[in-house]
Amino acid sequence: MEEKKEGENVLNIDHEFADQIPPLTEEEYRQLETNILQDGEVINPIIVWNGTIVDGHNRYRILQEHPEVPYKTFEKKFSDRNEVVAWICKNQLGRRNLTPAQKKYLIGKQYGAEKNSHGGERGTKHNGETGEFTASSENQNLRSGKKTCEKIARENHVGKDYVIHAKKYADGVDAAERAVPGIRQEIFSGKICPVESAVKAVAEAPPEEQEERAKKLRDPEVQRRGKPRARPEEGEILKKVAADMEATVPKRKVSETSMLETLRGVVATMIRGADKCFELFPTLLTEQVYRVQVIEIMQEPKNYISNLETGGEHE
Repeated sequence: MEEKKEGENVLNIDHEFADQIPPLTEEEYRQLETNILQDGEVINPIIVWNGTIVDGHNRYRILQEHPEVPYKTFEKKFSDRNEVVAWICKNQLGRRNLTPAQKKYLIGKQYGAEKNSHGGERGTKHNGETGEFTASSENQNLRSGKKTCEKIARENHVGKDYVIHAKKYADGVDAAERAVPGIRQEIFSGKICPVESAVKAVAEAPPEEQEERAKKLRDPEVQRRGKPRARPEEGEILKKVAADMEATVPKRKVSETSMLETLRGVVATMIRGADKCFELFPTLLTEQVYRVQVIEIMQEPKNYISNLETGGEHE
């Protein structure tokens, strides 16, 4: 471990590595700065690879504002850039409070980096200096049927399909960021919440169409916040429910109190329906691959309630 003093803040920043780090809020950043100044040093070492920061970008940024503060670096060995990216993602997944979008992105990036580092899961590793492919440590995993996506799924307590879809999602986020700089943070912060299929579609589009598709991620039509847009068949059902309500509740007796009771019944019906699903198919909750999707589905009523609490509109 090497100690650095004033005037020695000369570490390199690689934007690909830095982009994998979920950004701190302004409040979190200032609290970190306060802690460093109170301690009089950076307690946790900045991890580097060949003089480039791997972990500690926020601490290093603070050091640029306070060059008098001493700090230490720890040189970590990696075989290539893919291994660095995979390590960063795994490290962040293990110690940060993440939004669902950030978690999915990091899992997808880890999967892509580990696949590339292991020769696309073909059991080989590429030597960047010699240009040769040699047997990688993943061979043993492949022989025992444990592929990279399954390993990452176990590490993050998700299903294998989730990992595969996360890779496509991450590719979409990166493509959107290249086309419209800044949109990745809009997604991570929750400022916009585009449906996953729209995000994936950005990377799948021809290069000349990616900017247009990326900008559409800000369109309310593809947002997941609040009440989802009803599909045609849902619209017919809602019309029938409204007609039945009008037929069974005379207008002269309708009041806010009676409608609150109706609303209470609607919510109770939803809960009973969900409980019945779980009773008939308990694996929806016990198997992680299904549980993740259940939670994703339940985000819609959760977001609906959040909008009510914050005064959002539901049209």
